[in-house]
Amino acid sequence: MNIRRVPFDHPDAVKLNDAVQDEYHVRYGDGGDATELDTSDFEPPRGVYLIAYDEQDRPVATGGWRSQDENGEGNENGDAELKRMYVIEEMRGRGLARRVLAALEDDARAAGRIRMVLETGDKQPEAIALYASSGYEPCVKFGYYRHYESSRCLAKPLKNGSPL
Repeated sequence: MNIRRVPFDHPDAVKLNDAVQDEYHVRYGDGGDATELDTSDFEPPRGVYLIAYDEQDRPVATGGWRSQDENGEGNENGDAELKRMYVIEEMRGRGLARRVLAALEDDARAAGRIRMVLETGDKQPEAIALYASSGYEPCVKFGYYRHYESSRCLAKPLKNGSPL
């Protein structure tokens, strides 16, 4: 597997983003994740977008982080927000999400971010299990879905001694 940094509007990123939005629609019955994202959100050093490619150079997993600072929606200065983690169905269960997550954490840490935060939903138990097993713990709800009962917000310090 080869993990590459790509722009958020790269054709493979668009394809995988459409697939994750379709999955959100199936799981939650709405139009997908309505959180506003911009290509510039994922431009270094304020963010990054990664795609994992298999041996046939097929895009199979994705994820990104974007800088978040105190914004009135529950974020704190120094946050890196995890976005669009996704693995295509036929490649699940092979540790790809864990590898992409580790690469994103390393990149955010190198960019000086203090903690990684994310919002997921209660209908994504496999995502919640991945994050819990990777050291994420519940935190104050933030972002677009912070008022939804189904929303689950998690955080992990990226530097020793960082607050959740």
